Amino acid sequence: MSVGSSAMNDSALQAAPPANARGYWATVGRRIVRDKVSMVCVAILLLIFLSALLAPYLHLADPYQGSMIRRLRHIGTPNYPLGTDELGRDMLARLIYGGRLSLLIGISPVILAFGIGTMLGLIAGYVGGWVNTAIMRTIDVFYAFPSVLLAIAISGALGAGITNSIVSLTIVFVPQITRVAESVTTGVRNRDFVEAARASGANAFTIMRAHMLGNVLGPIFVYATGLISVSMILAAGLSFLGLGTKPPEPEWGLMLNTLRTAIYVNPWVAALPGVMIFAVSICFNLLSDGLRSAMDIRS
Repeated sequence: MSVGSSAMNDSALQAAPPANARGYWATVGRRIVRDKVSMVCVAILLLIFLSALLAPYLHLADPYQGSMIRRLRHIGTPNYPLGTDELGRDMLARLIYGGRLSLLIGISPVILAFGIGTMLGLIAGYVGGWVNTAIMRTIDVFYAFPSVLLAIAISGALGAGITNSIVSLTIVFVPQITRVAESVTTGVRNRDFVEAARASGANAFTIMRAHMLGNVLGPIFVYATGLISVSMILAAGLSFLGLGTKPPEPEWGLMLNTLRTAIYVNPWVAALPGVMIFAVSICFNLLSDGLRSAMDIRS
């Protein structure tokens, strides 16, 4: 081979982009984008989130103003596309404004539990020994009670209110996320890169933060995404029982409670809050399944 051709090959190799440069998360992102079901769920959730966030700018009717003259109007009534509730308040406005409280109470506990549970599970899984025993046996105590009964008991003890609902649901979800985080961390702590970090003299905090956290967040995040659907249902249940949002605030679970007396008069309007809860819950559930499949690169 001549010197000129060798130089041309070297320059071509230098100019060519490296193959397979995409990392793990880029591959996961590409796989989730190709999942049509997940993308439909993302579109629906974005529509609900944006409508709730931009509710004051959508020129909707006052969600608190009612009139006994126009109570329980049917879906498709002029000026009231989704009808009115038992007090004559516009259902479209109340559903959109209600999404703000429902999403807040449903998602906030999972976010808080994700942070607390991940920290506890990471410490328990990495340190092991009596620390693991102390944390995990304490967590196991909460598994003696069903999630619904535990949430009701804590909310009943703390009293009704949005803040107390978030606190009670956070306490319910922390043990579940902690157990998943501890299990994943236990499987990672003896990997070669962790042993190399120990051999280099890194302390335990640095190893957990810089070397282990990024490797355990994926499965925990997927599990937490699936918990949002459960949290939405539990939050609505607390409001339905009078342990969550107080009237006259628009919230989907509370709206179900107030409209239950009208189910025989106007069942379609009475079912609308339940439809919203179901739509958000099933979308988060399907999105969690899509994330789990996308992260399983081996499949």
